[in-house]
Amino acid sequence: MAFRIGHNGWVIWLTLLVGLLLSVAPMPDFMEIGRPLWLSMFLTFWTLALPHRVGLSTAWVFGLAEDVLYGNLLGQNALILSLVVFLVQSLQQRLRVFPIWQQGFVLLVVYGISQLVQLWLNTLTGNRPPTLVFLAPSLVSALLWPWVYLVLRDLRTRFNVS
Repeated sequence: MAFRIGHNGWVIWLTLLVGLLLSVAPMPDFMEIGRPLWLSMFLTFWTLALPHRVGLSTAWVFGLAEDVLYGNLLGQNALILSLVVFLVQSLQQRLRVFPIWQQGFVLLVVYGISQLVQLWLNTLTGNRPPTLVFLAPSLVSALLWPWVYLVLRDLRTRFNVS
């Protein structure tokens, strides 16, 4: 197999940086409970679209950056994003042939698992939320997935990212 140099990799990094900034952008208090998992969605798209360019190491690096921005236990978000990317890579062949709405259902489960791991890690550190509201970001992210997918797919074709 011949070695291929990717084109316009800066688009991938820029979208992941935007996802990182969106994940810490201020929101009204009533919307804070359902904050979408922006970085997870962007990593999911690039993992599905270009699995040879975006993988576990990218998820780990951006997870550490998210840990620093949130002030969480170092490695907590890195572990969670790596889990999301691992699950998406495991399901990649199936997810690519699913329609967008069905991808949203599968990603609801993947993001729900990541939120459960987050709950487990928060419980270990003594920051357990009192209700099941911690699953709301999974639902919001799954509902936003079709639009995120379409916007990022358009960016990928417009800038010929490969």
